Amino acid sequence: MMKNIDISKELKIVEKYIKKDLNKEKTISGLYKYIFRSSGKKMRARLSLISSSVKNHKDRFKLASIIELLHTATLVHDDVVDNSSVRRGVKSVHNVWTNSHGVLIGDYIYSKAFILMVEIGKKNILNELANATNDISQGELIQLDAINNVKISIKKLKKISYYKTGRLFEASARTGAMLTSTNKNYIDNISECAKNLGILFQIKDDLLDYSFDLKIGKPSYQDLREGKVTYPFFYAYKNSDAQDKKELIKLLGNKNLNQSKAKTLIENLNGIKKTEQLAKKYHDKTIDCAQKINNLSVRKEMIELANMALKRDK
Repeated sequence: MMKNIDISKELKIVEKYIKKDLNKEKTISGLYKYIFRSSGKKMRARLSLISSSVKNHKDRFKLASIIELLHTATLVHDDVVDNSSVRRGVKSVHNVWTNSHGVLIGDYIYSKAFILMVEIGKKNILNELANATNDISQGELIQLDAINNVKISIKKLKKISYYKTGRLFEASARTGAMLTSTNKNYIDNISECAKNLGILFQIKDDLLDYSFDLKIGKPSYQDLREGKVTYPFFYAYKNSDAQDKKELIKLLGNKNLNQSKAKTLIENLNGIKKTEQLAKKYHDKTIDCAQKINNLSVRKEMIELANMALKRDK
């Protein structure tokens, strides 16, 4: 890792990069500023900066900006698809404007990312990010199979977690490493580490949805209200008898569900506990991969991210 690197300070440079050359059109600039008003965790951009930190390169910040733009575009589109009213504690874009605004500004952000990719001019990086965005779209489409589907398999749920979240984590680390290193072991180890970290993040998201804590920035039990079968519901249903199965099915897609009743039922059927165990499993996998990274500074950063991901409450 380069000497005296400060990832938090570098993320501020990434923020400036994202906001520069802002379109002069009032509608576009208004939407864009609204979307990027919050700094957020920027986990994917952080991964890009960490993995590319083994050597200085003029395009490190540009690449991290691309990653953040791609991620943000998916969030804007997700909110339209899910009809989510809130994102990070404030009204979602389509809720303030319209669905059309949400779809089109998402497309605009995507295209801005691909313009920057072409500027970097590295075919291997362009190829990895193009494939990653395709996989993310597949993940969203596959997740439609999880709506009101109590027969969905754990294998399919894990595939959704990988495509929806793990894939961009993986691509963030891989492209950052490819930008500044030719060491195949380093590139592969940090990519696998980031992939498991991303899946852990998604599992925690599923857990946090079953929380009354308003810090998560969206309504509790949103997934359940939308009819999405996620890990807590999956494990609860798997452990239930015929009567409990009927009660669980009544919760799926119920906009007016009783949160306290839902929480009690799913907790009693070990849905939360089993999901927590799965999160711990992916935390351990992330740590194991991090231990294979020879660069001590990068290894330390990845272990810290894994611990933070497991303990996060928002």
